[in-house]
Amino acid sequence: MSRITRRSWAEPYKIKMVEPLLRTTRSHRAKAMADAGYNTFLLHSDDVYIDLLTDSGTSAMSDNQWAGMMLGDEAYSGSRNFYHLEENVRQYYGYKYLIPTHQGRGAEHLLSRILIRPGMFVPGNMYFTTTRLHQELAGGTFVDVIIDEAHDPASLHPFKGNVDLGKLEDLIRRVGPDKIPYVSVAATVNMAGGQPVSMENMREVRSLCDRHGLKIYLDATRAIENAWLIKCREEGFAHRSVADILRELCSLTDGCTMSGKKDLLVNIGGFLALNDPAVFEEARSLVVVYEGMHTYGGLAGRDMEAMARGLVEAVQDDHIAARVGQVEYLGNRLLEYDIPIVRPIGGHAIFLDARGFYPHLEQDLFPAQTLAAEIYLDSGIRSMERGIVSAGRDEKTGQHRYPRLELVRLTIPRRVYTQAHLDVTVESVVTVFDERHKVKGLHMTFEPKYLRFFQSRFAPVSG
Repeated sequence: MSRITRRSWAEPYKIKMVEPLLRTTRSHRAKAMADAGYNTFLLHSDDVYIDLLTDSGTSAMSDNQWAGMMLGDEAYSGSRNFYHLEENVRQYYGYKYLIPTHQGRGAEHLLSRILIRPGMFVPGNMYFTTTRLHQELAGGTFVDVIIDEAHDPASLHPFKGNVDLGKLEDLIRRVGPDKIPYVSVAATVNMAGGQPVSMENMREVRSLCDRHGLKIYLDATRAIENAWLIKCREEGFAHRSVADILRELCSLTDGCTMSGKKDLLVNIGGFLALNDPAVFEEARSLVVVYEGMHTYGGLAGRDMEAMARGLVEAVQDDHIAARVGQVEYLGNRLLEYDIPIVRPIGGHAIFLDARGFYPHLEQDLFPAQTLAAEIYLDSGIRSMERGIVSAGRDEKTGQHRYPRLELVRLTIPRRVYTQAHLDVTVESVVTVFDERHKVKGLHMTFEPKYLRFFQSRFAPVSG
């Protein structure tokens, strides 16, 4: 009888090319952090050792994708790569019409401009920064209708991205369906910790919206990861393929915005996919104004080809199992050291609970921004704040929004880092956690008008 009772899994790829990484000294990082105003977004990438800032556009493309880049049809109109992308979107997402955009926020802009009018209300399962801003710039007001468990990092609810049907129905009753342009559903929910929405909940939301004549638009940026989590967590889906689950999930919606820079394994690109021919005609006209011709939308033909091929790779079960498996590995290692993180572990990142690190810091001292800076200072690992800075200010009062979640995101790029890089990350986070009582927080020294988390600057609190 074999002494091996369990077989380990490994990433379903081998490394063909490497990019050297530079390790720096503490004094070097201290200067770099000060020069960046204690904002990890403003660091130079050359000063970063392991970059966990985002999974957006940071994935490693396959040899097949790179080969496709050489087949880019750079015709100004009617590129064959557009039609290949359109075919694959129809096959795997199921939507009838495709508008390519330079990235996801281009699609959000088009959808918001077309459907939202001043005085409307847009319900969604927790805000995302660019999505909410486009909705607000179009005159809408975002209304959070996510379940309460999403705001509790310790809750073990398996689908913390679910829409609270009671909250949604209350909004419809209060403002009327004519004041709601559509229901915005993200899969997975980034700001809640990469948490998925269940198929059961999506069916219930679809039924509720049909009763009131409302449309549903999906933020499908990480819907493939959501499909995998449905496969793992929801009864009746264990034996179905991710591709099949994804297609059913999308069938419950009327269209989607998409950043191909996440699930679809490319460095640039996105799209707006639709079923409504009238909305499509308006989007096809408007995209020419803001992005480019409707058959390229701000993208080179080679970029559309890479996205078309990446889509096929992304829905393979072995790929997504390894992708989410890396995230789970990092999360489980941190839990071994009792590090406070959002649970259950999400699909694309580990979210550290900054309140658990720094209960002595008020939110006005920016605990999550502080934690991201401390991790960089310790090891050169770059992460991202997802708390009061990301939440921004209330446009009416001018005061900070105070979200219940104060998080730091350790985001795993796809097919980039090894288990050893994740072990180094664990060691740094544990070290910072053990030194947590020495930290005094930050104060803001510069704040831009829009999406302040990208460009705000800070300085350490003294005394």
